[in-house]
Amino acid sequence: MLLFIKIVLIIVVVIVILAGIVFFANKAFNNHVDKEINELFKNVSVEEKKVITQTDLEELPTSVKDWMRFAGVIGKERIDTVRLKQNAEMKLEKDKKWMPVEAEQYFTANPPGFIWKARIKAAPFFHIVGRDKYTDGKGNMQIKILSLFTIADSSGKEMNQGTLLRYLAETVWFPTAALSDFIKWEEIDVNTAKATMSFGNTIASGTFSFSKEGYVENFTAERYKETAGEYSLETWSVNMSEYKNLDGFMIPTKGEVTWKLDDGDFTWYSFEITDMEYDEITTY
Repeated sequence: MLLFIKIVLIIVVVIVILAGIVFFANKAFNNHVDKEINELFKNVSVEEKKVITQTDLEELPTSVKDWMRFAGVIGKERIDTVRLKQNAEMKLEKDKKWMPVEAEQYFTANPPGFIWKARIKAAPFFHIVGRDKYTDGKGNMQIKILSLFTIADSSGKEMNQGTLLRYLAETVWFPTAALSDFIKWEEIDVNTAKATMSFGNTIASGTFSFSKEGYVENFTAERYKETAGEYSLETWSVNMSEYKNLDGFMIPTKGEVTWKLDDGDFTWYSFEITDMEYDEITTY
């Protein structure tokens, strides 16, 4: 009986120690990302506030003009910074289960950049943290198990292209960015337009598809996908729905992200926007 009690005590002590290690690792991860967010906002170049008028839309394709009107940009000032929250689900492979995700994301319009911070509940008492960022024209993705063990720290030209495309797709959440000098528009047909974004040493393009009412339904692009350390260009698609008026702009609050692969579609991320703030913070 005494031996059993000793074993139980040892197990309890080990669990407490491990929990403490994970707690402080998570705190260190969050502190590091918070510093990156502060740096992101410190570099914001706030332009002279001017109200957007119909004249500002004249050079845009008709479908993009309709989107700008639907989104409510006319009569508004350009958005400089964004903070949003997401509830989401993610899975790493087609045959894996969905994992709940809580995420926060921060954007700047000039220069273009974002930081996405997520906590993924992989199993009871087991979590994964991730941080995706696009700053100074460069991308980087970090993933850590239990906030402690790094399993991914990706950067390079492929990440630069991928994160630039992510930024371009997610301008639907701060639609005045469609008027940025970094983005050029080309009409494809009445319901689609090609957007080409150039910043730093990276240029990438994607296609926005619009409904007849004027809102974005889909964004599709050729994006680099990493598999076992190797990159390949694959079709990346984001479907968007459930438009709501948040802080004065009509934006999609739900969506799904899909890789369209040779062996079939792989929808790996499903999200819902739960909170949105524009130009509320310059430091975090």
